Amino acid sequence: MAPRTNDGEPERERPASGPGTTAPVTETASGEAPGEVPGEAAGPPTDRPDVTGESGHTETPAGNGATGQTEETGDTEETGDTGADEDRVAAVRRVAAAGRRRRSVQFGACAAMLAVGLTAGAIAFGAVRDGGATPVVAAAAVSPGLLAGADLSTGIASLQAHLRDQPRDFGGWATLGLGYVEQARTQGDLSRYPQAEQALKRSLALRPDNDQALAGRAALAAARHEFGDALAYADRALEQNPYNERALCSRIDALVELGRYEEASAAARTADERRPGVPVFTRYAYVHELRGDVTTARRVLDQALAASTTPGDIAYVATQLGQLAWNQGAYDAALTHYARALAADENYLPALEGRARAQAASGRREEAIQGLENVVARFPLPGPLVELGELYEARGGEGDAAKARAQYRLVDAWTALARANGVNADLDTALAAADHGDEAAALRAARAEWDRRRTVHTADALAWALHVNGKDDEALPYARQATATGYGNAVLLYHRGVIERATGHPDEARTHLTAALELNPGFSVLGAREARTALKTLEAAK
Repeated sequence: MAPRTNDGEPERERPASGPGTTAPVTETASGEAPGEVPGEAAGPPTDRPDVTGESGHTETPAGNGATGQTEETGDTEETGDTGADEDRVAAVRRVAAAGRRRRSVQFGACAAMLAVGLTAGAIAFGAVRDGGATPVVAAAAVSPGLLAGADLSTGIASLQAHLRDQPRDFGGWATLGLGYVEQARTQGDLSRYPQAEQALKRSLALRPDNDQALAGRAALAAARHEFGDALAYADRALEQNPYNERALCSRIDALVELGRYEEASAAARTADERRPGVPVFTRYAYVHELRGDVTTARRVLDQALAASTTPGDIAYVATQLGQLAWNQGAYDAALTHYARALAADENYLPALEGRARAQAASGRREEAIQGLENVVARFPLPGPLVELGELYEARGGEGDAAKARAQYRLVDAWTALARANGVNADLDTALAAADHGDEAAALRAARAEWDRRRTVHTADALAWALHVNGKDDEALPYARQATATGYGNAVLLYHRGVIERATGHPDEARTHLTAALELNPGFSVLGAREARTALKTLEAAK
């Protein structure tokens, strides 16, 4: 199973603090109110999509959902809850609609006046700086909120039309570049990455060192899994504007993905002091989760959800809560969170995928298969492709083996396309190929990724690739490193247990295989089955 990511977080605009302004007094992730923002020019309003690569997901609240586990195999019974998830979504949507109606009355007029004021001020500011010749419209004139709606393609089309009329709008080009990044990640259109690069370069050509485009380059580098470059661009953006929310978040993401967890924790605290809000809260939570502090991660994500007002934010944060609940084996709670996400955006891919995963873990495999078939028909990304292939394998019906192989071949096709568009796909290759492809290729990819960055996920991928290639003694130190931070992930525990068994450490193997199944008994339809088999063999040999 691929590591969790922040991919799919929505675009939106957040007003930046300017000279003589004070940051809004909102609660921070740590529970403290921020102080006054220093009177430095913070630049035009910043917009931010989610960044990161493979492991940047934030986990969230864990409830205690009953799994209906059977004594014989540990698999869960069918619950007969066909349509239950749709009922959850409908119920949440009714409640949310009432809240949105109230909020729209309260904030609609203010938002409209603010938009007009920002646009007029931006045009005037651009004309003065460029000698009053051709106005150069700053970013506020084209709101990144255009990309926050349910139809990202419509927002991008609006920006393209605007830029045909105002080709010198450096902020518009930066926003368009970020829209392309979002489209590539959430819709699987990897050809958008080169287009994003061109748009961001154009923004920088019009206004060198503008913090929006630099932050956009950080987001693009992170989406391509080039985290050293992402960190460098984020630092450059923050030199121009220390309060650029996107750059603050990208810096956290890059440090996490480089395995520099202490620095990531410090960066999260800094971001929380400067720009508390949903984007920072989710990163703050994930940094704590990586260190085994699920309680804080859940609390902060609950706070982020309470602060969310747009459908994009609600879908994103609720999905993170669903992932955290699923990771703790709380499948009912996970399904409730996914229902809330889908009530906000019924087409939100990570929530659809997460719901299918929770359904599979709850024993509702046919529903899970149908859900994942719908997902991969639109967005054939590695995670859902592998999950669907494994569900076909587990079902074992006529033609299912061929169907599974077809899904795994599509992962290879995606990897080739990703590399053609500048994406470093080595971790994706290692994770998929180790179980369902070329084992030697998996090891080459895992070693290459480990040389670039040293995270719990790359340590796990290298350990597992070494294991499937028969190099268990070499694998063991990496498997131990993958679990050293206290990060509670059943896949990592399962891999360590299998490798310990292979290297003649039966007691440690029993401990970690048991821990994996106690934490999340449905962590993988095939992996959980293999973990139970290995554990029974170990118990019989005592």
